[in-house]
Amino acid sequence: METEKFLDVRDLMKSYSVSTGAFSSSQRRTVAVDRVSFALERGETLGIVGESGCGKTTLARMLLRLIEPDSGEIRFRDQDWLGARGAELRSLRRRMQMIFQDPVASLNPRMKVGTIVGEPLAVHEPNVSRRSRRQRTAEILELVGLGAESLDRYPHEFSGGQRQRIGIARALILKPELVIGDEPVSALDVSVGAQILELLARLQREFSLTLILISHSLPVVAQLATRIAVMRKGQIVEIGPAEQVLGVPENSYTKALIAAVPRIPV
Repeated sequence: METEKFLDVRDLMKSYSVSTGAFSSSQRRTVAVDRVSFALERGETLGIVGESGCGKTTLARMLLRLIEPDSGEIRFRDQDWLGARGAELRSLRRRMQMIFQDPVASLNPRMKVGTIVGEPLAVHEPNVSRRSRRQRTAEILELVGLGAESLDRYPHEFSGGQRQRIGIARALILKPELVIGDEPVSALDVSVGAQILELLARLQREFSLTLILISHSLPVVAQLATRIAVMRKGQIVEIGPAEQVLGVPENSYTKALIAAVPRIPV
């Protein structure tokens, strides 16, 4: 039996205009994502790794249609994601959520945590009562390791790791099928980041999530990824099972990335 292609990305392109100078009217274009294609199966964790500026975040934002690609195709559960409009767009959008890199910048400092985490419910399920919304918000906060007492506190009252847990709770409250983590632990201490990765692994099992984990760090994606895609200059230069890419890489750039990972002397 053929495995379902949960997410199918074909020839995705994105370029930006770059001014050549303050007094020049001419502009050139730089390619951020260059003909990227890959398929993702339900329940997989795909790690996308590469150095800063290689196009990882641009790709992630296109997958969620936070920015629109210049060309290419994205099919989500065999539906045309880029062509979706109106009710179909809203229905598909609630099935995909993102965990952002900076847990401070991604949370409104003037809103209480209960309002922040419950906001997607207010948008996508407006008929849910305020009491029910608060209860569901408390339940998801408990699942990510924060108590119901967090509801009436503000983001600045929490540590960086706790704020990322709030961001994860907000991403999961609609029970999405696909979650994209864009450098979700890069702003955190190593030990706190490890706890967040363990939390994501547990929540993936509990919610039957499909994950895309984006990072510049091979050790980070190696902890969760079942497959790894290596990006360089807007292109995927190697993709395959995690053990293959990490153990017997084929591309010279992948080999260089692995060689650059520090070894702890014993």
